[in-house]
Amino acid sequence: MNNPLTDPYLVLAKVYSEGAYLKQALSSVPVEPANRPRTSKICYGVLEKDVYLSHIIGANCTKQPKSAIKLVIKIALYMLEFMGKHDYMVADCAVELVKKLGKSGAAGFVNAFLRSYKIPPLPSGADERLSVSASAPLWLAKKIRRSYKGEAEAILSAPSLGVCVRFEKNEEEYLSGEHIKTPFEKVYIFKNFVRDIGYDVGEYTFQSVGSVAICSVISPCERLLDACAAPGGKSVLLAKKCAFVTSQELHPHRAELIRSYAKRMGAENVCPVVGDASVFNEEWKGAFDAVLCDVPCSGSGVINENPDIKLFRKEEDIAFLCEIQQKILANCSRYVKQGGALYYSTCSVLPEENDSAVYNFLQANPQFELEIPCCTLPSRRTKFGLQFLPHISMGAGFFVTKFVRKN
Repeated sequence: MNNPLTDPYLVLAKVYSEGAYLKQALSSVPVEPANRPRTSKICYGVLEKDVYLSHIIGANCTKQPKSAIKLVIKIALYMLEFMGKHDYMVADCAVELVKKLGKSGAAGFVNAFLRSYKIPPLPSGADERLSVSASAPLWLAKKIRRSYKGEAEAILSAPSLGVCVRFEKNEEEYLSGEHIKTPFEKVYIFKNFVRDIGYDVGEYTFQSVGSVAICSVISPCERLLDACAAPGGKSVLLAKKCAFVTSQELHPHRAELIRSYAKRMGAENVCPVVGDASVFNEEWKGAFDAVLCDVPCSGSGVINENPDIKLFRKEEDIAFLCEIQQKILANCSRYVKQGGALYYSTCSVLPEENDSAVYNFLQANPQFELEIPCCTLPSRRTKFGLQFLPHISMGAGFFVTKFVRKN
């Protein structure tokens, strides 16, 4: 019988030890198709609950186990605490895996730990308690609690509602499965959705509800620049209401992703271009009716979809990201013609990447005026834009606003 801990271990070892993103690790490790749903569930779950699982291990060990052993224990704890698996089965499989990894000396420790551990109380400090209960890094818990007070845990703990699918046609064929209708036409969230030939022939695509919402606030125009465009979902959707879309991307291989995405979806008016959104292109000066800057950010609003963000993102990254955001916004603003629109968006819930970024831009660029858009997806209107939060916005945490260049 296949050991249910083995495949998750092989995948997660790439994440924890090699710094691979989870989606990359899942695609690079050969997993039996029949076991893939279980493996994926465990891997996402362990990363989602990493801080909480570490809290249990720390409270039950006099010293931290070696990294390989700690990972085996995290997987086993997740299966016991969140999947309701039988304790003897999980312990036996964990011991078997430890031996297979050549760590037989730790087999007794792993067995004893999994058969005797206790769930410790939450920490007493407010930030520390939130960090463990929401299983978020302490620095992020502090920032979210400071900004959102009593909503902090709901924001950090909001679950993913499922897979968001945007249909071009034939959606009726897929709606027999459990799904939620979004406020957007032909866009649904499914609890489970199996990709089939319809994807390859462009009948539908996978696009987050946040990405669709950003596109929904952009007005139709002739020439649009999507300044940080990969993998291309927004460019392709915006090609429906803009006559020509230039999709800029820093890395050539990601520009190819846009090209293949547009081809699959039949968006012939999307033109991928390799370039740095923070570096001025003289040929584009005042050339676009609208520019979208969906900038690199902390990803703090989408940790429910990408739990490895909690592992990799550090507090010291935020200042660096804010600097990049300002450079991109300032540079791309030069491409907007008089009377044209500049859109700024992130998948972040941190005010320093959102409202503060907009304030700083407006202070330095009086030739632009703020025009906060409207959206049918529930959100909070802040002083400088629309803040979407995971617990009220169908799982999506992001920010969007609009500037207009004065005539």
